[in-house]
Amino acid sequence: MNWLVLLVAGLFEVGWAVGLKYTDGFSRLWPSVGTVVAMAISVGLLGWAMRDLPVGTAYAVWVGVGAVGTAIVGMILLGEPVSAARLFSLGLVVAGIVGLKLSSAA
Repeated sequence: MNWLVLLVAGLFEVGWAVGLKYTDGFSRLWPSVGTVVAMAISVGLLGWAMRDLPVGTAYAVWVGVGAVGTAIVGMILLGEPVSAARLFSLGLVVAGIVGLKLSSAA
């Protein structure tokens, strides 16, 4: 269950990272509200998952899910460049996340 909570926390991290683009430096109300709410949910779920998961593993997986998800959203929805090198690099991050999951005792 904690791994699922951690995954959802990472998805909310993607939401707030992408949301930052639309806040215009927190000068737009509703995008700013949505971003702050997503931040709070993401960190709250991370804290919940860390009750039973090792802190280093949980944090690294949370950051990795957020980074990979944000990069993919950027490429698909925001027109950011797609290249073999970027995709390979994201694959390495995913491999690291999977390795952390498989090597965790929790």
